[in-house]
Amino acid sequence: MYPFPSDEWIKAMMQDLNRSQSYKEAAKNWEGDFYFIIEPGGTLTETVVLYMDLWHGECRDAFQVGKVDGMKPAFQLKGPVTVWKKVMTKQLDPMQAMMTGQLKLTGNMAMVMKNVRAAKELVESCTRIPTKFPV
Repeated sequence: MYPFPSDEWIKAMMQDLNRSQSYKEAAKNWEGDFYFIIEPGGTLTETVVLYMDLWHGECRDAFQVGKVDGMKPAFQLKGPVTVWKKVMTKQLDPMQAMMTGQLKLTGNMAMVMKNVRAAKELVESCTRIPTKFPV
């Protein structure tokens, strides 16, 4: 089990994505790195920032970031850990979470809309990681 959110967890997800043929195909046109910003809840008392460098169906790097202002990724997905857990355990559709403001996505929305399948494969990867949540 990997604790979420953590450096170990995001590295496990990077390995899963890089093994996934369906992600490679779905994200072959994707260009853009991400900050996943997980806000406190449950036993998580501080905001945690995870970074992923996603490029044409490959995750080139992934790690926990010390501060949000350290880098300037193309996209940010932000929300409370309780909402992340619901999405990652398939209790809440990620698109619904974004449309209702439970998760906030910033970045090039046209790129996201052209690559919805890649986003869905990214979420599928999250569900495959053996995860221990702080809530």
